[in-house]
Amino acid sequence: MTSTRLQYVRVIKTPGGNLRYLHIKKKASAPKCGDCGIKLPAGIFYNNILQGSQLTFCFDILLKIPALRPREYSQISRPKKNVTRAYGGSRCGNCVKDRIVRAFLIEEQKIVKKVLKESQEKAATSSKKR
Repeated sequence: MTSTRLQYVRVIKTPGGNLRYLHIKKKASAPKCGDCGIKLPAGIFYNNILQGSQLTFCFDILLKIPALRPREYSQISRPKKNVTRAYGGSRCGNCVKDRIVRAFLIEEQKIVKKVLKESQEKAATSSKKR
């Protein structure tokens, strides 16, 4: 028996008038971005509305990846656990964008270094010939 045992139960009255313990489950935390720590949004919920003879699309709410316990995550389908993009269920869109830009700039920097090195070697070989 632990010292925090009573934090996980609540007393309820049954229809028969008896008092019973209702065991409380742990609260699930929503998945967060591994870089910045914000809660991960999943996508946009499309609601089809038929107005007269015209079908319109209404962007209702921004859905979140559900906050579940690990056992419950294993029982839902994969599309409900992530977003269809790189780092879908583990990083937010802004952090993915930052990673892409950072990778691009690093590659550009490597190319610039290579070009500078080649131009220095070319200048060194031309000065040796003189």
